[in-house]
Amino acid sequence: MIKAVFFELDRTLLDRDTSVRLFAQGQYDRLYPYLKQAGKETYVTRFVELDNHGLVRKDRVYKQLVQELGVRRLTWQDFYKDYRANFRYTCRVFQDTDIVLDMLKQAGFLLGIITNGSGHQMTNIRAINIEHYFDVILISEWEGVKKPEPEIFHRALGKLRVSASESVFIGDNPIADIAGAGQVGMKTIWKRDNPEQESVTADAVADAVIDNLSELLTVLQQLNGAKL
Repeated sequence: MIKAVFFELDRTLLDRDTSVRLFAQGQYDRLYPYLKQAGKETYVTRFVELDNHGLVRKDRVYKQLVQELGVRRLTWQDFYKDYRANFRYTCRVFQDTDIVLDMLKQAGFLLGIITNGSGHQMTNIRAINIEHYFDVILISEWEGVKKPEPEIFHRALGKLRVSASESVFIGDNPIADIAGAGQVGMKTIWKRDNPEQESVTADAVADAVIDNLSELLTVLQQLNGAKL
């Protein structure tokens, strides 16, 4: 029986693509005197491309942007400082996130987040007001280990005192999330970015696939036999 449900943050609970685009638009407006030669759409599009769904460190993103756009009078550190201060204000969750999390808590599941990234992820979690739902939150920078390494999954299971067979992990990354959780014996649910993606890769096979969080309750019922 499944007792614990773990989530990735970015692109699973947090609608990162929307959040990043909103942030880049706002950053351009705030720093317009230094960026007007680039044009807003050029800046936003290039930022989104370099960010690569959050997989690229922001120091690398901004170093590249400053060089490509020929920015003067501001350093990449200035851009990064603005990111740290303001990204939280454009963070958005996927539709039905709060409803689904509330139903899971009412059903008695333990809930956790296991996410790669810096400690700034906690700022984002608090910005979208979901921290109170979770019994444990593990962020790779704080843990000194990241997905798909087994240790971070074992550590999360230990904190909730549940076995891998009693747990399920929901994430968007076939390798870090699905293969990572699967290798320690957890059930896995892959949240696709779009229905055109294949659910099977050479490295990972999910136990179930969803396109929206609203589907999660039905899938858990199928996996668990529990009435939600």
